[in-house]
Amino acid sequence: MPAGVLLAAAAAASLGTALVTADHAVLRAAARDSAPLQAQLRPGELLEVRGERLDHLQVWDHRRERGGFVRASQVRRLAGTPGEAPELLAVLRFVQDAPGREALGIGLAAAWLQAAPAEAVSGQAGIEVLAALGTMADRLAQRASAGAATSANAQAALAADLDLARHYGVRFASYEREGRMRVCYDGEAFRRVLAMAARPAQQADAALALTRADCLDPALPPLQLHEANRWRAELLDRVQVEALPGYVRNRVAMRRAEVWSTLAWEQARRGEPPHAAAQRAIAELASVQPAELPESDAPAWNDAVMRVNASRWAAVPAPVADKLSSRPSVQTVPGQPGETCVLLVDARHDAARPLARRCTFGVVWPQSASLNREGNALALAVQPVADWRELWLFRRSRGGWSVDLVPPAAVTPGLGYAEFAGWVPGGRQVLVAREARGEGRYRRRYEVLSLDGLAVQRQSRDAEALGPFQRWADPDWKRGTVSLR
Repeated sequence: MPAGVLLAAAAAASLGTALVTADHAVLRAAARDSAPLQAQLRPGELLEVRGERLDHLQVWDHRRERGGFVRASQVRRLAGTPGEAPELLAVLRFVQDAPGREALGIGLAAAWLQAAPAEAVSGQAGIEVLAALGTMADRLAQRASAGAATSANAQAALAADLDLARHYGVRFASYEREGRMRVCYDGEAFRRVLAMAARPAQQADAALALTRADCLDPALPPLQLHEANRWRAELLDRVQVEALPGYVRNRVAMRRAEVWSTLAWEQARRGEPPHAAAQRAIAELASVQPAELPESDAPAWNDAVMRVNASRWAAVPAPVADKLSSRPSVQTVPGQPGETCVLLVDARHDAARPLARRCTFGVVWPQSASLNREGNALALAVQPVADWRELWLFRRSRGGWSVDLVPPAAVTPGLGYAEFAGWVPGGRQVLVAREARGEGRYRRRYEVLSLDGLAVQRQSRDAEALGPFQRWADPDWKRGTVSLR
């Protein structure tokens, strides 16, 4: 290569780079505002500076493989030297808490990582930058999932920010949940934070970001999903909660409760003892101090309660099979591979000719069975998936016994429970507690159902507001449920 070309290249390199900081920066074909527009630039883009002309910089855009000119006032010149690192960190601290500036923050973090010396990258400053990078990438993914960008321009800007973040090596995954796409950050920066000597607050933020249930791949096979949930539990257990503020301790405890309740259901599904996992979930939920819950954490608190309550029967020992009597009871027998069949039996109707039979691929909790005083109805908890528990009602009529399913809500199974709360004397009514989140809606209610047609006769958001709940709520339900809060 001729010496002149080498000198020109060296001179161009010495001019450094420029970070786009303005919202409406553009790359033009010449150093004037009337020149043809080459590209619309986003805050956070890094350009190579190759010269100066008037009030413009001549730059090369490596992402688009295109050169042009940009106004000097719309960018920040960077030298990429260690002496510049403290100033970049100061700006990053300000930008990381500004919603909508995630792409600019990611660009600043990348510039700091390039300029800072190795000892700074591996020290507390490096942990702070990685934690900020993870937080901004995670917030950008949440913005993309929320669908808040309604206008075409806002959607285009959000898509450009995601593309710019990917250019810096930030990876995202997309999953379909409830008919909508959920964008998730892969968490690489957070994993690096946890591998370093991070402070407890940084550990907690990283662990909470990495253990979101809605960012688990729904296509994972059961065995891999179980391993992922075990990893989530181990990761959360590494967080030193003693040094955390009360509201952050609450967040860690709620997430631990969610994960351990899921593990309890998975262990029961695999034929393993689920009692310890379920008891751990209940204990973690009990450690939450509601007085130290910010309003923004109310949905997370409700979700944690629903998940724990869905699996709470795993903490109760399975009943020992008794001799059949004149009063109906339930038995479980294997059905097809992976299937459990529930039989309603008595002294005259054994497993060979039961009063009623219904099969499920979910987990049946025989310890939840409750027969009313009149002997014409029996309630049973059945959990088809980890976050969704249904109530089965066996009812006797003139034509014999039938089995009906009471779901948490009339939506696609998402998150929730429907549970037996008591029998009203007379054999004509049952008390039911239901709570669910699905299809963008959340609802909690206590109901009095007619056993004749399962119609809701009375309901309220407060159990104490219903006379039948005050008089006839089952004592075991009141002791064991976590829906009363």
